[in-house]
Amino acid sequence: MAELHVELVAADRKVWSGAATIVVARTASGDTGIMPGHTPVLSVLETGPVTIRTVSEGTIIAAVHGGFISFADNKLSILAEIAELADEIDVARAERALENAKADADSHAERRAEVRLVAAGGLKAHH
Repeated sequence: MAELHVELVAADRKVWSGAATIVVARTASGDTGIMPGHTPVLSVLETGPVTIRTVSEGTIIAAVHGGFISFADNKLSILAEIAELADEIDVARAERALENAKADADSHAERRAEVRLVAAGGLKAHH
């Protein structure tokens, strides 16, 4: 099976690294799926979930906020301002953040909270 090497890095740490068969991320031009052999890509990441179908660990979902995605020679780098794996997300805290953002009419904070909840499995994705 063909695979690509993935590095998911946040500004403050390496979040995940390993082999995957496909990665789907939200870019400035829409949701982008990267598989082995894909043409080279350099794009701006939008706030959204990143789905990584790994070779050995199943599917990993991360909430990503801003950054860049770069792919060449079957190496994918996801360089995010902020990235959290689904199992790192405090769902109750994200729900409170969503309610606060709605009350404050802060659409950016609302989107960040929604993405965290989608990644953690606590909210259905919508575009």
